[in-house]
Amino acid sequence: MPSRRPVVRLKSALNGRVTMVERLSAEARKAALWELAGWSETSGREAIAKTFVFRDFNEAFGFMARAALVAEKMDHHPEWRNVYKTVEVVLSTHDAGGVTTRDIALAKAMNAIARQLGVS
Repeated sequence: MPSRRPVVRLKSALNGRVTMVERLSAEARKAALWELAGWSETSGREAIAKTFVFRDFNEAFGFMARAALVAEKMDHHPEWRNVYKTVEVVLSTHDAGGVTTRDIALAKAMNAIARQLGVS
């Protein structure tokens, strides 16, 4: 019998309504990753990750500031680490116990911000 994925009620920061967020199946997660350049599944947990490398610390920190504004609007916050010009990001919806559409949307937004800075 397949295990049921948890459904979580999350309040949308954009419209103030409560929305349902369901953990993606393994197949849906793999399909979403196919469209996310540079993102991969995280070993040992249900999450996705990417390492961004910028020209310098200023650019890396600028990326993080811009991504933080997007994340705050989404009410969905990344796990991340910055050392000099490198930003390591891990995304997972903790309340849902894994990767959801919110993680995919934030990953797409982060990729777009990085592209604007000349990083793929």
